[in-house]
Amino acid sequence: MWAATGVGVGAIVGGGVFVLAGVAFAAAGPAAAIAFAVNGAVAFLTAMSFAEIATAFPENGGAYTFAKKVLSVRAAFAVGWILWFAYIVAGVLYALGFASFAALAAQKVWAWFAGQPPAWLAGRRLALLLASGAAVAYAYTLVKRATGGGQYATVGKVFVFAVLIVAGLVALVRQDPTTSLDNLRPFVPHGMPGLLMAMGFTFIALQGFDLVAAIGGEVRDPGRTIPRAMFLSLGCALAIYLPLLLLVASVGVERGESIARLAAAQPEGVIPLAAERFMGPVGYWLVIVAAILSTLSALHANLLAASRVALSMARDRTLPAMLGDLHKQRRTPVMAIFASTLTLVAIVFMVPDLAAAGSASSLIFLVSFALAHLTVFLARRRGGTTAAPYRTPWFPTIPAVGGGACAALALFQAAAVPDAGGIALIWLGLGVMLYWSLFARQAEIGDAAVEAADPALMRLRGEAPLVLAPMANPSHATALVSVANALAARRVGRVLLLSIVPVADDDAASPGVPPQLEHTLHAIDDALRQSFTRGHRPEALITAAADPFAEIRRVAREHGCGAVVLGLGDLSDDAGEPALVHLIDSVDADVALVRAPAGWTLRSAERVLVPVGGRGDQHEVRARLLGTLTRGGRRTFTFVTVLPASASDADAERARDEIARLAELKVRGARIEIVRADDGAAAVLERAADFDLMVLGLPRTRRGVRLGPFARRVARHAPCAAIFLSRRRRGPFDLLEPLRDDVVESLRDVVRASPIRKPR
Repeated sequence: MWAATGVGVGAIVGGGVFVLAGVAFAAAGPAAAIAFAVNGAVAFLTAMSFAEIATAFPENGGAYTFAKKVLSVRAAFAVGWILWFAYIVAGVLYALGFASFAALAAQKVWAWFAGQPPAWLAGRRLALLLASGAAVAYAYTLVKRATGGGQYATVGKVFVFAVLIVAGLVALVRQDPTTSLDNLRPFVPHGMPGLLMAMGFTFIALQGFDLVAAIGGEVRDPGRTIPRAMFLSLGCALAIYLPLLLLVASVGVERGESIARLAAAQPEGVIPLAAERFMGPVGYWLVIVAAILSTLSALHANLLAASRVALSMARDRTLPAMLGDLHKQRRTPVMAIFASTLTLVAIVFMVPDLAAAGSASSLIFLVSFALAHLTVFLARRRGGTTAAPYRTPWFPTIPAVGGGACAALALFQAAAVPDAGGIALIWLGLGVMLYWSLFARQAEIGDAAVEAADPALMRLRGEAPLVLAPMANPSHATALVSVANALAARRVGRVLLLSIVPVADDDAASPGVPPQLEHTLHAIDDALRQSFTRGHRPEALITAAADPFAEIRRVAREHGCGAVVLGLGDLSDDAGEPALVHLIDSVDADVALVRAPAGWTLRSAERVLVPVGGRGDQHEVRARLLGTLTRGGRRTFTFVTVLPASASDADAERARDEIARLAELKVRGARIEIVRADDGAAAVLERAADFDLMVLGLPRTRRGVRLGPFARRVARHAPCAAIFLSRRRRGPFDLLEPLRDDVVESLRDVVRASPIRKPR
């Protein structure tokens, strides 16, 4: 517990108040203490939400991990990308703060021994060198040890703060009370706007308790340790900040002098100058020492958290996989530490000043904390934190008030400091481009497989997929129902069995029983029996229509179906193929085309062949189906790709590596085969003779899904059952779709839970 608390205290205490106190005093005057107190209240509300979800899921990654479990991998990438940047920018703030105070100390020492200090001691080059050197040094310690050895700096700075506060209290007792009160007037020189601006600037000074959740996977007894460490670190920070700020404003200035004017003139030196006022040179040097220790320990803590967020994202393939590599002996994320450090150093050279870094970091953390409140609200509502050792009190008031406060402060900060909002938008835009160009495919494949293998994750995300299975031929009902049930995920999704009574347009309103009604009833009856026999609880719908494909589109649209399962014939060149292709392209759902012998079910498929022949976007649907099939435990999976007979060994090795990555994301332990042949369809059909099922993807181009000669030939001559999968169209803005839907649903729940009732 003490080590975890030390991580939080190391990140919170000292660095922010030294670097940003001057900005806060300039904006709010002595009321800067009120700004810190209100920020502390918001931080405590946020810590309650963090504690609940962190004890329910004690894993590395913090808010990123929570978003991945409760929202989706796409929304989680957005949260993780922002959070990774926030920790890095916070590290930049503290690295530059360390350099600033170290330069002040060097100038003072030079003046003692050699007179006027040279200009280079106060230059930017030395500041960049010191900031970069500190970041690299802490990166080395993090590689050597999991916690990096930053506890000594934390203990040292807390001791120095205690000395400063005691000395300030002694000076306050000795000073005339009238003078102390005069120094505090005007208490709020710039009114409420100044107070809100101070809150926005300084919220980063209370960030750090969330780092305990970010390293939750390395905490012993997380159910007890994480909440205590969070609340202790926050309480320790406020117990230091509030009296120190009041003492600086009351006894740290000369009589008749305003702390707001002093801070506006020397924002970075306001705390050392105030300490020198009531303690003499000893006080000045105590502040310098405490500032150096504070900024170093905060740099260490944020670099630690940034590397752990990068590690979690790399394991989910939302960042390059190499960032997930661990040191063989020490088990530390070497590449994630290096990547975070290099990014930090690069930003150190780009950021013009501390104010820009602090504003951007505060804004980004406020956004991520608002999302953390949202995730704990959704997790509690969906039953994901039922077994959490810590439960947020006064639910849902705490998440609603805390999340609203964080969001309001973030909006105010973006309006008050447009540069901060611009930095956040640029980084998020860069992340969206990188995600869709580099990470989306593998991330969503892996996430689909994990989701299928763990239906509880789908429930936690609020997903209840509805799979539409039109029943036309009773002999194929068993196969279609088994595939539909696999795509729907047992106990989470639902299957809608649709039977369409064919009628002519001119007979739609004519009296009498349609001749195909008995056939339709028999098909739906058989499908229902098959579903109930296997423990599923389907829904059934019988409609009448002249065009069955148009009717399938209508039902899928009106019921919001996420997938459609269709029976597949021989794909002969007849009039039915264009209608089938048009249906796949026009329906807003994933589509599975099933061709299987009469009476075949997925349960009988023990040997599964997965031909891989391209980079089509159908792989996510295939990963979901394969992930469902892995739950049986007895099946074997073989991934195969066909290369031209003239392909070189290097081509074969590259193809093997590509399939290995896909197989690892979908089915661990699967076999991989590389076949050289000029006739790909013939090679696949020959290999399929030894299997019970083939799972293939239908390539999708900009013009739509393509049923080429390969698919037709396999469908006609497959010696085993075959399932062709096509993924619905998705655009880049779908990244925010899960988050948008969850926000809307959460607001509705808050309104429903409100004690206010409409008048009758």
